[in-house]
Amino acid sequence: MDNITRRDAGLPYISDEAVFKQQAKARRIVQELNTADSSDFELLSGIIKRLIPDSGEGIFINPPFHCDYGFHIRTGKNLFVNYNCVILDVAQVTIGDNVQIAPNVAIYTAGHPVHPVSRNSRYEYGIPVVVGNNVWIGGNVVICPGVTIGDNAVIGAGSVVTKDIPADSIAAGNPCRVIRSITEADKKLYYKNREFDDESWSVIEKMTDGNSSENIL
Repeated sequence: MDNITRRDAGLPYISDEAVFKQQAKARRIVQELNTADSSDFELLSGIIKRLIPDSGEGIFINPPFHCDYGFHIRTGKNLFVNYNCVILDVAQVTIGDNVQIAPNVAIYTAGHPVHPVSRNSRYEYGIPVVVGNNVWIGGNVVICPGVTIGDNAVIGAGSVVTKDIPADSIAAGNPCRVIRSITEADKKLYYKNREFDDESWSVIEKMTDGNSSENIL
């Protein structure tokens, strides 16, 4: 079994010439993205689509951005990724609709054996990561291999997510843990206990008319 097949089957693999060839193709596109005119949004969108072919409508990434392959990333619609995001997509990274990713976020599917003898063999692995719909990931968050983040969750800035986070929850810390659930009482708040003013709230009501709270963060 060749190493690309092993990698994509979730088995230990070695980054050989064939693997590096795939990475080199992604790196050329990543370099193009990161050196393009950052004010030319149409140009950036076209490069992003080439880098991440399996991406939904309305995806935007603020460069600089780095990933290993691009084709192992699958996104829904309306994804926004802020500056300095790193996605090590050795395995599949699945991101849902309406996800917001703050600056300096790292999503890792890649890993190495713990024991030095096994680690020095050059074998590594990838375990998939899943981010649900309507998720907000705060700045400087690290998401480790194998993690699933449920729909509507909020991950606080600086968190290291080592285990699954359930839907409709606010989680933070190192290691990241659930602090509380998101409820209907949060709907009219924009920051802590500050409520939306009448003008902004009327806009939100029009936007969410006919949608259940389960689908709107």
